[in-house]
Amino acid sequence: MRTIDNLDVAGKRVLLRADLNVPVRDGKITDLTRIERLSPTIRELADKGAKVIVCSHFDRPKGKRVPEMSLAPVAGALGEVLGRRVRFAEDCIGIPAHQAVDRMAPGDVLVLENTRYHAGEEKNDPAFAANLAKLADVYVNDAFSAAHRAHASTEGVAHILPAYAGRLMQAELEALDAALGNPVRPVAAVVGGAKVSTKLELLGNLVGKVNVLIIGGAMANTFLAAQGIGVGRSLQEADMHATARDILTQAKTRGCDVVLPTDAVVGAELKANVPTRTVAVSGVPADGMILDVGPATVAALNDRLAALKTLVWNGPLGAFETPPFDAGTTAFARAVADATSRGALRSVAGGGDTVSALRHAGVLDKMSYVSTAGGAFLEWLEGKTLPGVAALDA
Repeated sequence: MRTIDNLDVAGKRVLLRADLNVPVRDGKITDLTRIERLSPTIRELADKGAKVIVCSHFDRPKGKRVPEMSLAPVAGALGEVLGRRVRFAEDCIGIPAHQAVDRMAPGDVLVLENTRYHAGEEKNDPAFAANLAKLADVYVNDAFSAAHRAHASTEGVAHILPAYAGRLMQAELEALDAALGNPVRPVAAVVGGAKVSTKLELLGNLVGKVNVLIIGGAMANTFLAAQGIGVGRSLQEADMHATARDILTQAKTRGCDVVLPTDAVVGAELKANVPTRTVAVSGVPADGMILDVGPATVAALNDRLAALKTLVWNGPLGAFETPPFDAGTTAFARAVADATSRGALRSVAGGGDTVSALRHAGVLDKMSYVSTAGGAFLEWLEGKTLPGVAALDA
């Protein structure tokens, strides 16, 4: 993979594919994380004398101009984070874009309007990709979070211009390689969430790559029920029982130790601060719902940490958004963070719910690496080839 390490960009026009698809509520950006993580690449290129032309999608305008989905406000926020002026072009191709680029001086930063205002973006239309490419001399992709999409700005342009990975893209790929590609063993994966059906490919890939697979969340209920354990009124997928048993068989064949909860926190409904009971998973009442892992399960997971060198985490262990069912995820997250801080463990986490759970536990900045990539992170863990990454192969 080509990086910007030795790239001479002085005086050159650099088309930087970013992910500026930040969360907005009532017209205001609620989380600057993606912009903050992007800023080092922009600063480095601008400080080296590049004319940095930033392109990105925003929301889903489906090939039409939707004023509420303009990147103009995001360009302003980027300028505040960078501490420098950021110009804005009212289109990403055509006369407005070319005029804006022509006015740039070395070190300037320009944000182009939403690429998805054009249907050719998501269709990876060669003509649209060519029009984007005409704006620049070099292409840098720093949007790992969009790399699982073969769109014109993520994949098409990379075959037209000399293409390189930005610092955020590089950091993501190095972290994931250290987590699953070439990890220090023993390596474990934590997979949580609601449904086995949404993470079949992930589970199938992981059992062949990790030494320990920890399954939590509501999907653990499906695995328990598949083995004849009563889970009461807990959320589970009865039609996935055979699949769950197949995964357990595959894991055993490949020498992967699957860890399921041994006790659970049970309530009558998923509601904040309802009365709860902690029971062994074999003793879940018929009218009860498993809503979190119990303290014995957390203690057993914490004990396993001592023998691990690498941990990959995708999905919470319980319904962490609703107290007191955040206790299990929070306790384990803090144990992982402690082992990471001591240098005993490399921890890589990703996925929207996982990021929220780690933030809730107060340990978001104490993991080795936390990916904000969402779908791209999940597809990488599933072992899929990401078009935006493959296009950068040296």
